[in-house]
Amino acid sequence: MQTFDAIEKRHSTREYKNKAVPKEMLEALVDAGRRAPSARAVEPWEFIVVTERKTLDALAVFINTGAFLAQAPACIVVVCEDVKYYLEDGSAATENILLAATDLGLATCWIAGDKKDYAPDVLRLLDIPTGYKLVSLVAVGWAGKRGHQHKKRALKEVLHWNRFVKRSIIKDPRITRILEKDDRNPPTVA
Repeated sequence: MQTFDAIEKRHSTREYKNKAVPKEMLEALVDAGRRAPSARAVEPWEFIVVTERKTLDALAVFINTGAFLAQAPACIVVVCEDVKYYLEDGSAATENILLAATDLGLATCWIAGDKKDYAPDVLRLLDIPTGYKLVSLVAVGWAGKRGHQHKKRALKEVLHWNRFVKRSIIKDPRITRILEKDDRNPPTVA
């Protein structure tokens, strides 16, 4: 699968078949996560792969939006050392995991970790030492039913060139007149 195919096909799944995910596939997902970009090359992440049924069931109880973990065959928990860019780094790692899973034909769902009330309970349950933050939990398995990516806003609705154009924050009429003029020599975009 090509990168753009995986991006287009990736979607959240909350129903899973009762079928284990091979260890090699789970290791490949973590390998994808560890290859994410990291601010200042700190790589603050650690990945806990949970396949033990009782631990998945306990996570499902803690996480009010993650009851489906009780049927998922695996969950990859992304934690990061509490450094300046832990959330950015951990989120990049999480997205790599999601895309790699899509590429392998697996279904996933990103469950929020940071700032959630259940984060301390999850960290304690998994014996995470102090100094780490819960970034995300990724349910992993084989889709129980066929899914699709939800409709996204059109590119033309979210793409802005040179400045945000939905509302003007500059009130000076002299500047407004300049910005409203047609460009005589618009820059080319390669």
